[in-house]
Amino acid sequence: MWYHKPAINEELLQSLPNLKVIASSGVGIDHLDLKLLSSYGVKVANTPFIVSTDTADLGMALMLASSRRIVEGHEMAVSPDTEYFPSDWLGVEVSGATLGIVGMGTIGYKVAERAKAFEMKILYHNRNQRKKEEESAVGAVYCKKIDDLLQQSDFVLLAVNLTPQTHKLIGKRELGLMKPTAILINISRGLVVDQDALVEALQNKVIMAAALDVTYPEPLPRDHPLLKLKNVIITPHIGSATKKTRWVMMEEMAESIEAGLAGLPIPREVL
Repeated sequence: MWYHKPAINEELLQSLPNLKVIASSGVGIDHLDLKLLSSYGVKVANTPFIVSTDTADLGMALMLASSRRIVEGHEMAVSPDTEYFPSDWLGVEVSGATLGIVGMGTIGYKVAERAKAFEMKILYHNRNQRKKEEESAVGAVYCKKIDDLLQQSDFVLLAVNLTPQTHKLIGKRELGLMKPTAILINISRGLVVDQDALVEALQNKVIMAAALDVTYPEPLPRDHPLLKLKNVIITPHIGSATKKTRWVMMEEMAESIEAGLAGLPIPREVL
């Protein structure tokens, strides 16, 4: 499966009686009904670890691009209508700012490692608290309640899996807790954020900006209000989109398929 295609539903499973294994690109498995697949005796594999470095890099890229208004700046610099660069055209600082990471798994932790180099104060909210030595290595402080993280952070970065518990985790209430100068960055799944509430928050300056590598649907309808806002950067779900990583993802998927067909333990099997 690539880009969650084809759709794995009961009709497809019934048409493939010899199916043994499904290898899905990336880390997210929210598009798969694991109970349904198990009932058909089908095993599932993904590629969870290879994507983390590139996705963390993109998270930092979105943070820098949104805070320093790089897309707007590029448009200004190349516009045929630009006669001068205004001196009061300003961004906000990343170095020394407070970063709140929601979801401190492999990707979230790699973001924290990068943020440490920017001398950022790092807060995180997770189902489980990290080991003390892991926290100390990046200078991260655990927030048991997400509200505490939202209220304190200059940047809120989402790196959680999409589950029933994280579906629209960030809605009107959560956006209202954030600073009016805060920037929301989403490198997880579009449905982790209530997009209608986000549009309203951006239009009404409840938060300053958003940088999104994921939306729902993908791509957005061309008349969607998010596409018309100057304080939004949207990229086309490219967290893992580097040549090396995509090549290794394909290799790992092929290894899982070969192992499944041979009746061997499947590398990176989703249990």
